[in-house]
Formats: sequence, structure tokens, C-alpha cells
Amino acid sequence: MSKSFDDLVQLMAKLRAPDGCAWDRKQTHDSLKPYLVEEAYEVLEAIDHTDITRLREELGDVLLQVIFHAQIGAEEEKFSVEDVIRSLSEKLVRRHPHVFGTTDQKQESLNAEDVKVRWEQIKRNEREQKGQDSSALEGIPKTLPALLRAFQVQARAARVGFDWPDLAPVLGKLEEELQEFRDALAANTAATLSTAKEAKEHLEAELGDVFFTMVNISRFLKINPEEALRKTINRFIDRFQYIEGQAAVMGRSVQDMTLEEMDALWDLAKRRGPDIHRG
Repeated sequence: MSKSFDDLVQLMAKLRAPDGCAWDRKQTHDSLKPYLVEEAYEVLEAIDHTDITRLREELGDVLLQVIFHAQIGAEEEKFSVEDVIRSLSEKLVRRHPHVFGTTDQKQESLNAEDVKVRWEQIKRNEREQKGQDSSALEGIPKTLPALLRAFQVQARAARVGFDWPDLAPVLGKLEEELQEFRDALAANTAATLSTAKEAKEHLEAELGDVFFTMVNISRFLKINPEEALRKTINRFIDRFQYIEGQAAVMGRSVQDMTLEEMDALWDLAKRRGPDIHRG
């Protein structure tokens, strides 16, 4: 059965109507927050596994969240789905003057990095016009995963010239931060009861500096740290589950195996082939 965008909007309106679904009627912008995050990550997982059928389905679930929020906005007489679409369309035109602007603007030769820089500059100008903070770091959501937020903060600072000249000094900075972490670790181990809290906070701060520097290294290598860590986690799960599977074949449980036995199976998992790196 063919359904249009307008049909989808009407379906959501029906679900939120007095004779609709009790669960859907109960939802608010706030209660829906975890679902939007969850659906976005399910899209990423579908992309990781190059599962086009699932990707289509998961994108539909993300769209559902947009329609859901727009319906609540319409019921509260604050905004409609048409307002959402209009705002997005205006933003795309406004932030792509080299495509939609004057003849002179259209003739500008911009590569992908130039476009990113221009986009951020336009965003800052818009904030200034609204009387908002025009800081280069303004607008980065505080709710982003920490690795991704660190990446965005560093990238924004770099675009206004606050950056290392190349990778070499960043690697040097990593060595410096690792030594400071080692020193903090030693101090934490030697801490007395009266100094334990302060030593732990210092250790936490130094570990954070190590993470932040690693993110900087990933930025110089043009590797998204969130993606890199997510894929590493997936590889770990894949390899650990291989160990569990092999243990079951042997009629054993991983809890009954020695670390040496599990390490041997781990090495076998690593040698299984390219599929282990699928992310």
C-alpha cells in the first residue's frame, strides 16, 4: 500500500488523537529523547553492516521521531511539520551561497573543507545577528558522546587557527600526558586516606588529558574517534563471542578457562580473516 509523506503525518495525528494509542498520546518531547538517540545509533549499525534493507527501515524510524515531535509541536500550537521543513529548506539555501546565491557566489571554487569552514562562519554570523554568543565553540551539543564532542571542539578551534602545525608535536604531547598520568597514578597509589579524594580527582584529570590528546591525534589522521572506538568495541565483542563459542564446542565455560587458554583462542579469533574487522 503506497503511502505519501502527508499520509505519514496523518497517521501520527491519528495515533495522538483521543481515540488513538494511549502510549503515543502520553509521549512528550522529553520522554522521546532516548528513542531518537537509539534510532540514530541503529542507523549507524545498519550502515556498518552494509545492510541496505535494515538501513531503509531504521531511517524510517528516525523519520518517525521527527514526525512525532512535529505532531506534539502542532498540538501545542508552537510549530508544525511544515515549519520544520521550511526552516530546514531556508537553512540549506542560506548556508550554501555557492550553490543558491548570486552569480558571483556560484562561481566560487570551494572544496569540501572550504564548504565546512564557510558553513561554520555563516552559523557564527547567524548567532551574532540573533544576539547570541558568537564563540567558535558555541553550538556544540553538550549531550554529544564525549569523544565526538572533543573532536568537534578541537576541529572548531582549529578552524580559527588554534591548532598544532602538524602531527609530530601532538605525538609529543601524548608522551607528555602519559608521563603526567603515570605520575598521578603513582601519587594515587601512595595517597593516604586524607588525600585519597584529591589524588583520585588528579588521576581522573590526567586520564582525561590523555583521551583528549588521542582525539587530537585522530583528528590529524582524519579518523573519527567515535567511529574508531565503536568499531573496536564491535571487534572485541565479536572476538570474545568466538571464545565463548569455542569453549562451548569443547564442552566448557569461559568461567572455567584460564587466562592463557582464553588468550590462545583470542589469537585464533584475530586470525580468522577480514570478517573480524567488519566494525
